[in-house]
Amino acid sequence: MVEEFRLRRNLLVDGLNALPGVSCRLPAGAFYALPISALGVEADDLASLLLEDAGVAVVSGSAFGLHGTEHLRLSYANSRGNLDRALKRIRRVLEEL
Repeated sequence: MVEEFRLRRNLLVDGLNALPGVSCRLPAGAFYALPISALGVEADDLASLLLEDAGVAVVSGSAFGLHGTEHLRLSYANSRGNLDRALKRIRRVLEEL
């Protein structure tokens, strides 16, 4: 499972870094990635938009304090297939912004 989660983490982080206006560092632990958006959209609004328009649930970084307001929190404790689908849906929404 350690290897599987490493693959999922890399899939998610690489996919996030390939999105327009998004950058994400490789997380050192846990099952979460915390990408930063440079799209000019507040994290709360972007989280709502992704849920409503892409069907992808993320958590706004603002839930974790003042320094998280530019971040989203995404879990990679899901299948690689679902992570890939989520990244494609996110891309579609971001390209429409």
